[in-house]
Amino acid sequence: MKLSQFDYHLPDELIAQSPAMPRDSAKLLVVDKNSGQREDKVFSDIADMLTQNDVLVVNETKVIKARLKGTIVWTEKKCEIFLHTQLSDTTWDCLIYPGKKLKPWVKVQFQNTDLTCSIQDISDSGRIVEFSHSWSDFFERVESCGEMPLPPYIKEKNADENRYQTVYNDCEKSWSVAAPTAGLHFTPELLEKLQEKWVKIEKICLHVWLGTFLNVETENILEHSMHSEKIFISPDTAERLNSYKNEWKRIIAVGTTSVRTLESFCDDNWQLWHGEMDTNIFIYPGYTWKFVDSIITNFHLPKSTLIMLVSSFAWYENTMNTYSYAVENKYRFFSFWDAMWIQ
Repeated sequence: MKLSQFDYHLPDELIAQSPAMPRDSAKLLVVDKNSGQREDKVFSDIADMLTQNDVLVVNETKVIKARLKGTIVWTEKKCEIFLHTQLSDTTWDCLIYPGKKLKPWVKVQFQNTDLTCSIQDISDSGRIVEFSHSWSDFFERVESCGEMPLPPYIKEKNADENRYQTVYNDCEKSWSVAAPTAGLHFTPELLEKLQEKWVKIEKICLHVWLGTFLNVETENILEHSMHSEKIFISPDTAERLNSYKNEWKRIIAVGTTSVRTLESFCDDNWQLWHGEMDTNIFIYPGYTWKFVDSIITNFHLPKSTLIMLVSSFAWYENTMNTYSYAVENKYRFFSFWDAMWIQ
């Protein structure tokens, strides 16, 4: 398929600048993936729509303050280092600004902390950067000197940084530079209602790095190369999910990150494996679905790999018609967007 087939017109005023308050007051477009039939709801309505035969699979990753403000040691010039992909305990592939000033062996001191780094090499993304601290010490210092990495199309400053985190982000080994935004709509009260109805809620993890959001540069989408991201499913979680699948319960992936994790760990016998690995799975029309029965997601960028994933699940024509409907009916798009539930 061609990249241009996944384009659509989106007025700027429909790009949400601030989140719905409360979280579950966002609009929800319920879509039948086969017939294309649509129904307008509010996100909190899912408490009435889900049953004990449903299993929600959520990504429990946590967004770190990946945008680090620093000073070049020898020149005292300001700079910015954006954490992209972790390569080792202390080494990251980073986006940098200004690029000309941050050449190999330049040292940077970060504000409000004793964290420093040195530029090791040039990469496709920007620079390979080695930091002075690792693991818990590193992330503790990032909390002091970093800023929340809101997407560039969010022009308004978000006063509450927790609003860009899901309420269930509790994976100790997780670090993401973007939120799994479909999950931002859940509140503790809504989750409690679902559990009272015996809806199962299972947690998996995908470290959301920038590779998911890189522009597709090739007109032939088959020529696009996905960057890899780390995914994790515990043995107990995999065992329960396999049991639910065998009992014909409906597996509902919350967000495209949950989709990619489940489909990456599922083998050709429809069984889910467990462990930790890298995935660069690219899901587009023609993909054979294995484990996911339903998706709660949001409205994605034109020509993105994420709208291709949705088109694979809900069929291309239905997906593009649904996006046209969402634009006409003033749904809010992107990170602080409204939601869509594809059944």
